[in-house]
Amino acid sequence: MSDYADLPLFEQVRGTTPLLLNVPHAGTALPDALRARLRPDALELRDTDWHMDAIARDVLPEGAGLLAALPSRYVVDLNRPADDTPLYAGATTGLVSTIDFDGTPLYRPGQEPDAADRAARLAAVWRPYHAALDAEIARLRAAHGYCLLLDVHSIRSRVPRLFEGRLPDLNLGTASGASCAPALAQAAFAALQASGLTAVRDGRFKGGHITRHYGRPEQGVHALQIEIAQECYMREGPPWTLQPGPAARLRAALAGLVGVMSAFVPEADHR
Repeated sequence: MSDYADLPLFEQVRGTTPLLLNVPHAGTALPDALRARLRPDALELRDTDWHMDAIARDVLPEGAGLLAALPSRYVVDLNRPADDTPLYAGATTGLVSTIDFDGTPLYRPGQEPDAADRAARLAAVWRPYHAALDAEIARLRAAHGYCLLLDVHSIRSRVPRLFEGRLPDLNLGTASGASCAPALAQAAFAALQASGLTAVRDGRFKGGHITRHYGRPEQGVHALQIEIAQECYMREGPPWTLQPGPAARLRAALAGLVGVMSAFVPEADHR
């Protein structure tokens, strides 16, 4: 049995409407054997999408569904393809990364994952999670004729290795328009612009593997990614605490986004 076999994979709310929120990077669970191999500073889990699972629950419309991963992205990155093909030009991290966003090593010397370890993480975590996500999307499509997927993320507002300067508050990704109907992309971005927070569409974050892989509007699956600058709702350092006023403002912005998505009905040729 691998070190990852008993790791809890996700929490799920099975919805009754076409809308599904997915949160792949808010988890913090680590197997004890992996925890012992990580450097002490890596155990701060700096690259976690802090509080995104709780905030997604807070803004979840009645009848909408939720899937939230429990393992840390340091186990395996659920928003990378299984073959680890890079999604962005320039600096990035991998499917089973050995560095954090800043380029700092995650592992104690000599404790880095080998091929067998990587394969075990794919088999025990990545594939079951994506099987569950794929099955839920298929269920919603069968019930409603289409599915509306919002992939929810956050990141430190300044990560010089990944992008210049300060990231806008709200970063909407539509795979440059390929992952959803144009009308949905336009309405979603308008909702973010109306929030009063800074917003950009298909900037540094155009959508990761989940948005690009599952977003097939011609097959009735419309996927969007939202990447949120953590400075707009929390303290960007241990203990990663929410800031109540800014967090309430963010919830209002996300409520506007999911409201637009809930109201969207694709044209017949996109169902």
